[in-house]
Amino acid sequence: MKLKIVWLYAKNMNIYGDYGNILALKKQAEMRGIKPEIVQYNEGDEFPLDADIVIGGGGQDSGQGKIQDDLLKIAPILRDLAKKGVPMLMICGLYQLFGEYFETSMGEKISGICLFQGVKTVAGETRMIGNIVEDSAEFGEIIGYENHSGQTFISKNTEVLARVSSGDGNNPENHTEGARYKNVIGTYLHGSILPKNPAITEFFLREACKNKGESLLEVLPEFRDDFEKLQQITDMARQIAKSRPR
Repeated sequence: MKLKIVWLYAKNMNIYGDYGNILALKKQAEMRGIKPEIVQYNEGDEFPLDADIVIGGGGQDSGQGKIQDDLLKIAPILRDLAKKGVPMLMICGLYQLFGEYFETSMGEKISGICLFQGVKTVAGETRMIGNIVEDSAEFGEIIGYENHSGQTFISKNTEVLARVSSGDGNNPENHTEGARYKNVIGTYLHGSILPKNPAITEFFLREACKNKGESLLEVLPEFRDDFEKLQQITDMARQIAKSRPR
C-alpha cells in the first residue's frame, strides 16, 4: 500500500526541526510495509487532491505573510479533506493559521482558514519556550518542546489536544494545548512532536490506512530489531526532556 504525505509549505513553514515529523512518519510507515510518497506543496503549486496525510510546520511572521494568500486559496480543499477524515498535523504557525487569525506584534492580522472555529492567536510580549508535558485522554502523556510568542485562545466549540502539566501551551492562563477537528491536530510542539510521541504517529498512519479501507499492519519481522532500538531511543529522549528545566 502507498500513502501520499503532503508537506505543506516546505519552503516557508519549516523551522525548529519540523521536518522530523515527516521522517518519523516515513520510517514508521516503511517498517509496516507501507510505501510513503513525500510530496512538497508550496505557493502556486497544484495541491494533490489524493493526499492521505498533510503535515505543516511553523514559520516566522514573514513566512506566514508569504503563504497567506495561497493558504486562503486552497482552504476549501483543506476543509473538504478534513471533513473526509484525512489526518493533518499543523505545528505553531500553521496551527495558528488553521484558526481564525494571527495578530502580529505590529497589529497586522493574518487571516486563517477557520478550520479550528473560534480559535484566535495574538502575539504576546513573553516568549513561551522550553520542554512541555501534557496529558491527553487519547494519546496519553505527550512530550515536546514549545517556542512561541503567540497566545492562542480556544472557543468553547473547539476541542483541545491536551491539558498542560508542565509548560505554557496555548497561553499562560488556561493550561490547555493545541486543538482538534476530526483527525486534524494543531499544536505548538516543535522539535519534533512525532518522533517523541509514537502514539500520535501511529494514529496518523492508522487513520490514513482506514480511509483507504485497510488496517495498519504490525511492524514487519525484518524491522523488529530496528523498531525496538527506536523505542529505546524514544523512551530515553522522553525521559531526558521531562527531566530538563525550562
